[in-house]
Amino acid sequence: MPGGRLTQQERQQIAAGLADSLAYAEIARRLDRPTSTITREVTRNGGPTGYRADLAHRATQQRTHRRRQTTPQGPQTSPQPYGRNAEAVRDYQETLTTVFMTSGLPKMMARVLGCLYTTDTGSLTATELAQRLQVSPASISKAITFLESLDLIRRERDERRRERYVVDDDLWYQSVIRSARSNDQLVEAARHGVDILGPGTPAATRLENVARFHDFITESLIRAAQQAREVLYTKTETETTSDNPAKPNSDHTQTAIPTATT
Repeated sequence: MPGGRLTQQERQQIAAGLADSLAYAEIARRLDRPTSTITREVTRNGGPTGYRADLAHRATQQRTHRRRQTTPQGPQTSPQPYGRNAEAVRDYQETLTTVFMTSGLPKMMARVLGCLYTTDTGSLTATELAQRLQVSPASISKAITFLESLDLIRRERDERRRERYVVDDDLWYQSVIRSARSNDQLVEAARHGVDILGPGTPAATRLENVARFHDFITESLIRAAQQAREVLYTKTETETTSDNPAKPNSDHTQTAIPTATT
């Protein structure tokens, strides 16, 4: 069944597909599974070069056993708001964590970020994160420090003076700007190399192309991030004129996307 857990036979098919250099989407199509299921399965079990069907199956059984032992004491047994299905929320959080890992985040950092993004408040304390993820406070502290360095979370204090870790719409903008600016050092080094190696020489020309390429990418990323910020986080004309319904101006028919993506 597409919605059930992977069987050992399916894991063997995944391993065979990886050995044949098939894309995750193609493996998923052959198994009649979502691509995200295959991505999560491979990422959490050694990656495309280290995936082994028998080891993956055994690891999944062990995780399931540990979950059954900890679930009665964990917050996952609490009723979910808005009538959500607790198991579906937990599975989605794992999927989101895998996506973050695929994009380059270490596992614990990805888990913390996935946990924060699946809370309605968008903020949790270190204690709450440790309880939800069933890890030590030291692991949370290390993950928070790493995520802060990438501008993916920020800190604030609540009314009880507790430190909370927050994700909001503007953080993705700040992260993109920071990433774009990280190219400046490479551009400067490349252009310094042009002076050392002599303008017009093959090596200098290569370095000049590197500098020009990254200059263009940086400017384009910053411009796109600024434009996206204006479109995504500014109220639409419909919202601002909801109390005075009138025919919208034909020059302003574009609607804002409700959530920001990267």
